[in-house]
Order: sequence, then structure tokens, then C-alpha cells
Amino acid sequence: MPVFFSTLSNRPESATIHSFIMRILVVEDDSKIASFVVRGLKQSGYAADHAPDGETGLALADSTDYDAMIVDVMLPQLDGISLVKRLRAARRVTPVLFLSAKSSVDDRIRGLQAGGDDYLTKPFAFSELLARVHALIRRASQSPEATRLACGDVTLDLVTREVTRAGKAVDLQPREFTLLAFLLRHAGRPVSKTMILEHVWDYSFDPQTNVVDVVISRLRAKIDPDHTRLETVRGVGYVLRPHV
Repeated sequence: MPVFFSTLSNRPESATIHSFIMRILVVEDDSKIASFVVRGLKQSGYAADHAPDGETGLALADSTDYDAMIVDVMLPQLDGISLVKRLRAARRVTPVLFLSAKSSVDDRIRGLQAGGDDYLTKPFAFSELLARVHALIRRASQSPEATRLACGDVTLDLVTREVTRAGKAVDLQPREFTLLAFLLRHAGRPVSKTMILEHVWDYSFDPQTNVVDVVISRLRAKIDPDHTRLETVRGVGYVLRPHV
């Protein structure tokens, strides 16, 4: 039985920010479950948006290219089955994992026939949900290269979460992983602290915070111990360059 967290605020408007990391939409009307899932996804390095009902979920899914969706079957305004049917009718192919308290074979078949890609019954362990999301995204990727980022001898796989430097595995914390993915997406181009906060932390710039500097320092120690890859651009921010 998972432990649910309820301290995370939901901000559907964050879906309008283009994200370099994989973005997942959670459509769930139970605030405790939604908070638990969104928090876990963000701690695992994903961007996650929450919709509390089917109509809001449909609107977000229509306006944003998500890498996967987690959809509760029983939703207010528009149920999950109908939501996914409408997405599929509009030729939206985003992978969908259904969540439901109903565990009968008929219920699972109904969800899959509606266009769902997987079905998980409540209560569930977050580790299983995460593994299923990984599998959905992996299957939806057209090629391994689509989820692999690299700059010089630093590589990162968005699905397997593996990072290497000069062929050796690097162990990163979730926030370090997300920051490195952002830097790799902008390799060779300076990025400001404001950009990093908006895309990695998903909130507006606070001139008093030093969280970017702290995580940059930790990341530099792991992927750039010789100070040849991750440079500080005075008055601008940071830039990741190929190792020379």
C-alpha cells in the first residue's frame, strides 16, 4: 500500500512551458493520489502536470505534446474511457496508462479497447507505476536515438536514466539528471539561471535563491572534475561544451 503525499500544489498552466525533459499528464480527481504520483514523477526527473477532471485533462492533452498520460477511469465531467476515446478519434497517439479501482478482466479489456496502452489497479506501488510508464515511453519511441542526448563524451538516456562520462557510469540525483538533460539540449549555447529555474524547477526566477549554483556545483563535480566541459559564463549563466 503506497503512502500518499498531499503537499504538492497543482499548476496546469505549467503545461504551456516547452520542456526538454519528458512530460507526463496525470488525470486524477483524488488529490492525495494525484499529489503522490506527481511528486514521485518529479522526483524521478520527469515534468508532470495534473488535471483534476476529464475535461481539463482533454484540454491539456489537446494543447500539449505529452510523452505519456496516466488517466483514472472514474473522473468527474468526462470519464477516463471517454477521454481516451476522444483522443484516439483525434489521432492523438500519446501512450496512456489507466488507473482504476476496478480489477476485473472485463474492466481491463474495456480500457485497452478504448485506446489505453496499459492498466494498473489501485492500490499500487509507485515503483510499479514508474516501471510501466518507462515501458510505455520506450515502446512509443521510434528509435533508441530519440531518447539519447550527448555532448562530447557525456551521454544521457532519458528512458533508462543512465548517464555516462568517458564511457563510465555516473550516478546522478534526480535534480542533477534533469539539469544535465537541459544543458545537453542546449549544448554549446549559454543558458541563464532564469531559464534553468523555469525549465528544471518549473518556477519563476528568484534573485535571492542559490539553488542553481548549488546543483551546478554538484553536477560539475560528477561530470566535469577537470573543469573543461561545464563553464560559467560571467553575467549570463552556464554552458556545456564538448570535452577538449
